[in-house]
Amino acid sequence: MTNTPPALSNRLRDGVLALPSGPLVEASLAAARAAVHPSVLNHCIRGFYWSRLFAAHKGALNDAEYNEELLFAANVMHDLGTGPDAPGRLRFEIESADLAAAVLTGVGAPAGDVDKVWEAIALHTTPQIPERMGLLTYLTYEGVWIDFGKNADLVAEEQSHIHAAYPRLQMVRHLAEEVLAHGARSETAAPPYALAFHLAQERAADGVTTMERGVVGGPWGE
Repeated sequence: MTNTPPALSNRLRDGVLALPSGPLVEASLAAARAAVHPSVLNHCIRGFYWSRLFAAHKGALNDAEYNEELLFAANVMHDLGTGPDAPGRLRFEIESADLAAAVLTGVGAPAGDVDKVWEAIALHTTPQIPERMGLLTYLTYEGVWIDFGKNADLVAEEQSHIHAAYPRLQMVRHLAEEVLAHGARSETAAPPYALAFHLAQERAADGVTTMERGVVGGPWGE
């Protein structure tokens, strides 16, 4: 990858709101629509756009590893574990990854692609590790966290179009509630040092989490 911004590549010239297509994309979107709150679904779709823009900024759109369908799948399904089909026995990130892997396997995705999406989703809340992994994991992590305000300057020109199409709808409050509800289902769903564990401690102490404060006070607001 290079740090030279590309001449925004054919993918972005076609329109910042363009989405990939195909059975894998359709199955991923259907799974997310059935599982998560509408505001969280918008968050997941915005994550794809942010990931693609981040890839453009890094000069990675023509990288041999770049796969837009897998990038969409990883982003749009990264919160499946907060939905009704998650068993509530493991961290929501892992159960999201497991559910996504089942969706992709069901549409005949190659095992190697399933593994890449699983890794990207399982690590999407883990700092410092994704950039040491494959491109898909790195881009997914960065896209998710742009939606929480990180590197907002990189998407300043496009964000108004994306937010108009997929508004925030108090996403962080709904997502926090769903992560906390999942974590409360068993001790192993919110082990020490996991995101759900920390959110539960913060809610118990202050009634609000740092994740919520950060988004409300950040560049995008609720």
